[in-house]
Amino acid sequence: MTEEREKREETQDGVAEEEIVEGGTFEGEPVEAGLDTGAVKGPALDQDEGSIQSDPTRGSRKERVGMVVSDKPQKTAVVSVETLVRHPKYKKRVKSSKRFMVHDEQNAARVGDTVRIIETRPISARKRWRLGNIISRAE
Repeated sequence: MTEEREKREETQDGVAEEEIVEGGTFEGEPVEAGLDTGAVKGPALDQDEGSIQSDPTRGSRKERVGMVVSDKPQKTAVVSVETLVRHPKYKKRVKSSKRFMVHDEQNAARVGDTVRIIETRPISARKRWRLGNIISRAE
């Protein structure tokens, strides 16, 4: 870790200007106190259009694909998502499933439909997912 010390210099107007000196050497570049000169944070500029695009790490919500197992509650569907996980000791792939309460505003999902669900803010005590789209209908 480098040592940083602040040095005050008087300008011609008599106003003190702060500069950060790293490792005992004088860089000569004025830096405002409290700001670091590391990587710039914030939205990245789109190279093609010059417009601001969203940060790729923010706003990326989890998505799952599963089958609707219940649509009894109003504006809610219960979706079962199956995943293959590797057993830690025996190394065999084991099928595991988890049920999610999904917010379905239009009551569009029916039992047996394959749907895509998207993570969202808490809607109720058990609902943290919403219906993205219906991939295929039950036959």
